[in-house]
Amino acid sequence: MTGSAEPPMPTLRPLYRAEQVRELDRRTIEGGIAGFALMQRAAAAAWQELRARWPAARSLSVLCGGGNNGGDGHVLAALAAAEGLAVQRILLKPVEALTGDARRAADMATEAGVAAAPWQADIPLEGEVVVDALLGTGLGGEVRGAAREAIEAVNASGLPVLAIDIPSGLDADTGARLGVAIRATRTVTFIADKLGLYTGAAPAHVGEPVFCALGVDAEGAADLVPAARRLEAGLIAAWLPPRPRDAHKGDCGHALVLGGAPGFGGAALLAAEACARLGAGKVSLATAPEHVTASLVRRPEVMVHGVRGGGDLATLPERADVLVVGPGLGQGSWGQGMLQAALAASRPLVVDADGLNLLATRFSGRQRDDWILTPHPGEAARLLGRSAGEVEADRPAAARALQHRYGGVVVLKGAGTLVAGPAGLAVCPYGNPGMASGGMGDALSGILGALLAQGLDLEVAARLGVLVHALAADRAARTGGERGLLAGDLASCARILVNPTMGENDAAATR
Repeated sequence: MTGSAEPPMPTLRPLYRAEQVRELDRRTIEGGIAGFALMQRAAAAAWQELRARWPAARSLSVLCGGGNNGGDGHVLAALAAAEGLAVQRILLKPVEALTGDARRAADMATEAGVAAAPWQADIPLEGEVVVDALLGTGLGGEVRGAAREAIEAVNASGLPVLAIDIPSGLDADTGARLGVAIRATRTVTFIADKLGLYTGAAPAHVGEPVFCALGVDAEGAADLVPAARRLEAGLIAAWLPPRPRDAHKGDCGHALVLGGAPGFGGAALLAAEACARLGAGKVSLATAPEHVTASLVRRPEVMVHGVRGGGDLATLPERADVLVVGPGLGQGSWGQGMLQAALAASRPLVVDADGLNLLATRFSGRQRDDWILTPHPGEAARLLGRSAGEVEADRPAAARALQHRYGGVVVLKGAGTLVAGPAGLAVCPYGNPGMASGGMGDALSGILGALLAQGLDLEVAARLGVLVHALAADRAARTGGERGLLAGDLASCARILVNPTMGENDAAATR
C-alpha cells in the first residue's frame, strides 16, 4: 500500500511458562544477584503497586505461605510496617519451619515488629487490603487443606486483594483454576510475564495485571522460547495503514459468506454485515431463499443469493477471494452441501460454528494451510475427541493440538482467546463478559473474512481479527454496559477501530 508511512510494529510482550521463569530466576542468581536481594526487589515492587492502587490504606492483612512467594509477603509486611501501617501477618507455615530465603524474610518482618499469627479458619481479616502471598507458580495440583480455607476466606471477605506473582490457586501455565483461586483486584508478577495470567479462568482472578521485570531481561535468554505473545492494541495501526487515495473496491477483496440454513438466517446476516463494516470491497451472501428479504432490508450493500443447496452456488465460490462458512449452517444436507462446495473451491476459508461440527463428523481428517478455524471450547472438544472440560483445563495445549492436527490457524475462543499458527501462540487480553451472548462468533467470522479479503496474511488476519473483535466489544461495553451487549453492536465499533488514523473531525486525516 502507498500513502502515509506505516507506524512501527509494536513489540509483543513475551509470555512464559512457570518452569521457564524459574530457570530465569536461577540464572539471575547465578549471575551474581542473591536470591534474597531478588526477593526484596519483588516485595518492594509489590509494595509500590499497593501504595499506588490504595494510597489511603492504613492497614493490611498479609497471608504468607511456606515458600518464596510467602517470603515476598514477609518482606512486604516489613516495608509496610516501616511506613507506619498496621500489619496483620497470617502464616500457613510456622516461622521455625521455614528455610532459606523464606526464613530470612520472615525473620526480617519479625525484627520490624510485625506480629505473626497462625492461620485458623475463624481468624478475622483486619486489614483494609489483603496481600495474597500464599501459593506461587509451583503449584501442581488442586488446592487443599489450610490453603484452600484461606483462599475461600479471602474471597468471602469482599476486601480488595493484591496478589503477589500470581493469584494463589491459578495455574501459571494454563490459566486453569486449581479447585479454588484468589480473586485479586491487582496482580503484580515478576521476572517474566506468565501465559496463565491471561487465558481461561485468569480474567476472573487476576484483576489488573502488572508486570515488573526486576531488572531481568527474559528475551535476552534466546534459548527460552516464549510460550506465547500478548496481543496489543497498537497492532491495529501497524497492520492497517491508511488506504491509497485511489483505492477502489476491487483492491479491497471479495468475501462470500455461506450460511443461514432454512430457519437460521440471523447468524449469516451478522457475519456478512461485520465483513462489510470491516472493509471488504464486496460481500456476497449465499443463504436459504427465505432469508433473502431480511438480508436486503438489513444490509442492501451485501449481494445476497438465495440457494437451495450446494448445486445452486454455481461459480459463486470461485468468484470470491475468501469464503466464510459456518454461521447458521446447520448440520443437515443443506449445510453439508455448502461446506462441501467451500472445501472444493480452492479459496482461503474461515470456518465457524456448524462448519466446525461437520469437520468433526462428516468431513473428518481434513488438513489445510489456508484456513482459519474458530472453535469455542465445545467445538474444540469435538474436533479433538475430548471433553470441553479437558480443553478448558489446558487451553494453550488444546489450541496447539488443534493447529497441529488441522493446519492453518486456529482461534480458540473464550476468555483470553488464543490464536495458534505457524508463528506460535498469541493471547488476547481484551474482551469482556458481555460477549457471552449469541452471535459473537458470527461477527468474528465476518471480521476475519474481511481482513483476509483485503490481503492480510492468514495468521496476521487471525490475530488482528481477534484483537479488533475484543476491543470493539470493550468499546461497546463502555458505551452501554456489558449486560445486553449484542453481536450486532460490534460492527460499528470495529469500523472505528480499523480506521485508527481517522480523526473524528478531520475527514482527510488519512491523507
